[in-house]
Amino acid sequence: MHFDTPDREPDDHAGASWWRELTPYQWFVFLVASLGWLFDTMDQQLFTMARKPAVTRLLDVAPGDPTATGRVDEYGGYATTVFMIGWAIGGIVFGILGDKVGRAKTMMMTVLCYSAFTGLSALSTGIWDFAFYRFLTGLGVGGQFAVGVALVAEVMSDRARPFALGWLQALSSVGNMLAACVGIGLGRLEESGAIASAWRLMFLVGLAPALLAIPIFVRLKEPERWTAAVQEEGQELAGDPKHAHKLGSIAELFGDPRWRRNTIVGMVLAFAGVVGLWGIGFFSFDLIRGVFRKHFEAQGLDPQSIAGKLTFWIGVTSLVQNAGSFFGIQAFSQLTHRIGRRPAFAIAFVLAAVSTAFTFWFLDEFWQIFVFIPIMGFCQLALFGGYAIYFPELFPTRLRSTGTSFCYNVGRLVAAAGPSVLGLLTRRVFAGYHEPMRYAGVAMCSVFFLGLLALPFAPETRGQPLPE
Repeated sequence: MHFDTPDREPDDHAGASWWRELTPYQWFVFLVASLGWLFDTMDQQLFTMARKPAVTRLLDVAPGDPTATGRVDEYGGYATTVFMIGWAIGGIVFGILGDKVGRAKTMMMTVLCYSAFTGLSALSTGIWDFAFYRFLTGLGVGGQFAVGVALVAEVMSDRARPFALGWLQALSSVGNMLAACVGIGLGRLEESGAIASAWRLMFLVGLAPALLAIPIFVRLKEPERWTAAVQEEGQELAGDPKHAHKLGSIAELFGDPRWRRNTIVGMVLAFAGVVGLWGIGFFSFDLIRGVFRKHFEAQGLDPQSIAGKLTFWIGVTSLVQNAGSFFGIQAFSQLTHRIGRRPAFAIAFVLAAVSTAFTFWFLDEFWQIFVFIPIMGFCQLALFGGYAIYFPELFPTRLRSTGTSFCYNVGRLVAAAGPSVLGLLTRRVFAGYHEPMRYAGVAMCSVFFLGLLALPFAPETRGQPLPE
């Protein structure tokens, strides 16, 4: 069924009071799912902050060596691509498991996976074992989103669902901000000489989320919607196995025209936003390192002090970027409540393209980082608030985790080429230009407009219950 002319969202005043109707257990589910995704994004952000110093050290390149900048950017792109491939594969596998074995069990597995292998990244001795650890981390990182949003979507009422999912995604920005605080603290220690390098310690911090597996194991239950779907599957298999609706079925996901269309639309939407963020937006840290380095070298600082200051100020940059993203996700949640999912996505894609291109082209002064970067974070991450709200609304319970995962992670699998493309554009296509990453970043902003092309085919789900 295609909902082109939806009614208003149930209870137009729900934005101010949705949380009042939650039971203690619903609060617990929301808290556990939010923490799982929050720590997931913390581990992601630790990688983006530690990537360049880690690759520089593992390639045995002198920090700030202009002759090796392109090589570091290229291999940093490869490491990010490998991470995203693991993210996509893990997301698909764990997404299917989320439908087949349950949301709670799968969530525990993903938390243990991403935290353990983030910690192991600190033990890297070369660029390829570093990339391998990032691949394994990506397996767990990819699985967390689909099972988390499916769990929250199914436990909440129709009125509370979009707001709870919007907050779940907004709190992921807090995970990024925690990573930024880690970077700020370690940057100060590095600057003072108390530690030689901060990047290994950043990855060790990523072990902490493993503790979250304990409350998941002890108290979290499977949603009633999912247990009912399991019972229905059992009854259908006992009666007519050939026509039974199976949980986590790829064949049904792509065999039914409705779910197939929704999956393809979701994948295109996710592809545009993921390439924009991971192939362009998070590489702004590498661009900003150059701006900071020029600033500190002009002050005559020694290399050790510059390294510490870079770690510290990249942490501050991440903090302001993710403060912007927190408000961007909240703004998207309110906008989609008022005008619908499709118009909100259209506005967000255009703003993301314009703000990212503007930042890469014009950012060249120290003070601009605190203006341009939060605006770019606001516009880019607003899209991800849309993914959390919209994707669970596209699929029935038996396919919700699988479908959400396919949208988010197959799009990511294709998008995994984005960081490598940026690295190749920087080192090869625009190598003859001054600061080639600026040109590469602006060129890649065209990816955001692919999301606009998918919107005419996207069902409008505002004001509708979850499909069954």
